[in-house]
Amino acid sequence: MPGPIRFRLNGAPATLDTDEGRTLLWVLRTDLALTGTKYGCGAGICGACTVVVDGKAVRSCQTTLKEIQGKDVTTIEGLARGGELHPLQKAFIEHGGFQCGYCTPGMILSAHALLLEHEHPSRDAIAAGLEDNLCRCGAHQRILAAVEAASREGGAKP
Repeated sequence: MPGPIRFRLNGAPATLDTDEGRTLLWVLRTDLALTGTKYGCGAGICGACTVVVDGKAVRSCQTTLKEIQGKDVTTIEGLARGGELHPLQKAFIEHGGFQCGYCTPGMILSAHALLLEHEHPSRDAIAAGLEDNLCRCGAHQRILAAVEAASREGGAKP
């Protein structure tokens, strides 16, 4: 354990004094009580644990604390600002972009990273950008509609 891990979490400075080899998923869930990031497969395949690190969607179950040193990490809890839901969160509600909701945080954060990179992606680009996030309930068409709507409303901006 070479020293404290320093990074930004949901816009605020964060310091953790723990083993740098621990995965971000378990630190978020157990140490920081940010349970919006879900455990799915544990192998980086399903996308339930997706967070945004320096503007890119990453699987927190496969990301160590060492890898986030000095970086900016956004979880689903960090998208809303001042009690106001993020446009993506609003669009998912308005378009019913979920059923059970388990995949929703990872889907929203993958969509957020996509919209940070491409402000107004095509439907095909949205589908491609979310293809590594699995929804077992079959809400994919509503999810795509929600991301399309959010991109028209300013997308990644709060």
